[in-house]
Amino acid sequence: MPFENFSIIESTLREGEQFSSATFSTAQKLEIATLLDEFGVEMIEMTSPVASRQSEADIRAVVAAGLKARILTHIRCKKEDAQVALDTGVHGVDVVIGTSPQLMQHSHGKSIRQVIDAAGEVMSYIREQSPDMILRFSTEDSFRSREADLLRVYLAVADLGMVNRLGIADTVGIAMPDQVHALVHQLIRLTGLDVEFHGHNDSGCAIANASAALEAGATHVDTTVLGIGERNGITPLGGLIARLYTINREYVSKYNLRLLAQLDQLIADVCGLTIPFNNYITGSSAFIHKAGIHAKAVLADPKSYEAIDPTDFGVTREIAIGHRLTGWNAVRSRAHALGLSLDDAAIQNITRIIKERADVQPMSLEEVDALLRESAVAVSQ
Repeated sequence: MPFENFSIIESTLREGEQFSSATFSTAQKLEIATLLDEFGVEMIEMTSPVASRQSEADIRAVVAAGLKARILTHIRCKKEDAQVALDTGVHGVDVVIGTSPQLMQHSHGKSIRQVIDAAGEVMSYIREQSPDMILRFSTEDSFRSREADLLRVYLAVADLGMVNRLGIADTVGIAMPDQVHALVHQLIRLTGLDVEFHGHNDSGCAIANASAALEAGATHVDTTVLGIGERNGITPLGGLIARLYTINREYVSKYNLRLLAQLDQLIADVCGLTIPFNNYITGSSAFIHKAGIHAKAVLADPKSYEAIDPTDFGVTREIAIGHRLTGWNAVRSRAHALGLSLDDAAIQNITRIIKERADVQPMSLEEVDALLRESAVAVSQ
């Protein structure tokens, strides 16, 4: 069944390092990798070791940490890149080359025939050196590539019998979910290989596209914490978790969900970011209920207006009450939380006062609490 057997390839230390304000030290990479490992991601992808001497040293450091997650590195479709990658001791190599007309002209300058030949050379070399290496071949800019070119490349690579999986990349974030579903399904049907999806978020479809890929049978999805990456980034780890959780909580039960907030905050701190107020699960507004009708229902049964249980992630919900939209059920609940004994008539009167004051300026929780306590004292006298 779709969604039941998938792995996350966490690319914060590769794709995420391409984010505008991301510069990770070795110590930070080790901290991030360790926390991702504790969260339970199956694979961690790191920047190519040919990018710089420090990039190579960082891969070696993370490999040496002995994490449960398999450590991968991302390389160009070049034998010399593969040589350096294999020497680092990584558990897997992700090989990529562009197949769109734009990238064939402006990136590597190869024809489709030359792309196939290069792939064959690199795949053969890696398999000769490391027969058990996790090996993926991916086309870059898959959704601006000609279908005939794509299939020609994928089928040629599959026929080599050397790769563990094929990768699809929505490199500029233009794909629609139905396109992703169709391509994933087609590749699985034609090759029988595992398929990985890497989706950019330039048009806001990364999570939907990742979900569509899994629905079509993809076995791997690339993510980054907070979705950081080149330009607008890729599928966010928290967003993918939220999407799958709402389909069936069991799909994400293998992960330590309570570490998600810590991961988001760590990357926000390292990159000098503020977690967006509407971020999936960990945003400041993710579980705040404000309107009276919402608050009443949530107080009776949180599932009324929550598809995600915040307690599963170690975060809390909040009922906002110091505003003109507040309802007396929410005010009554706050009074009970404070241990105050006030009848319904008193609560309704306090609610009226809150609304009147909030029409001028919203009240803080401390101000609401003070009003409730004053009323309780007045009633007791």
